[in-house]
Amino acid sequence: MVEWFLFIGASVVLAYISRRALRQPRSHGFYRFFAWECIAGIIVMNLLYWFREPFSWHQLISWALLILSALLVFEGVRLLRQLGKADAQRDNTPSYTFEKTTRLVTSGLYRYIRHPLYSSLLCLAWGAFLKQPNWSGLLLSLAATAFLVVTARIEEGENIHTFGGAYRVYMHHSKMFIPFIF
Repeated sequence: MVEWFLFIGASVVLAYISRRALRQPRSHGFYRFFAWECIAGIIVMNLLYWFREPFSWHQLISWALLILSALLVFEGVRLLRQLGKADAQRDNTPSYTFEKTTRLVTSGLYRYIRHPLYSSLLCLAWGAFLKQPNWSGLLLSLAATAFLVVTARIEEGENIHTFGGAYRVYMHHSKMFIPFIF
């Protein structure tokens, strides 16, 4: 019962944060909301197992993914803020200010992957799943992954609209989520 209240509370917060994006189903934020919902479900479902069997293989991999998730999000946001020259008035997409960059960021993490913030969410989803692997968590992790791929593809269309050919060239020199692989 407590898990349901936690999930509903998290959903209310996520819906509030995503309120503008949820009114625009063609924006990347619309699909990101559903990835967040899946991740919230995985976290709440596995909350009781977060610290059980701390040295089991799945817990060790889980913690590695969760630490990587934190590193990716902090460095990704830092680079966007430092190099992206954000402009809140850039356009009318329901993006957060740090996402509304006026300069294409292609250095640091962005040299290797175009979407480190979504890579962070992938690590979070799979890290939370590995706390207590089960079929429900696997389905939610796969759904979160699918929503993040759709989110990234839509955002890439938005970036091509904003940055034009420079973004297309950048796409050929970087991977979507995992350096050198995908």
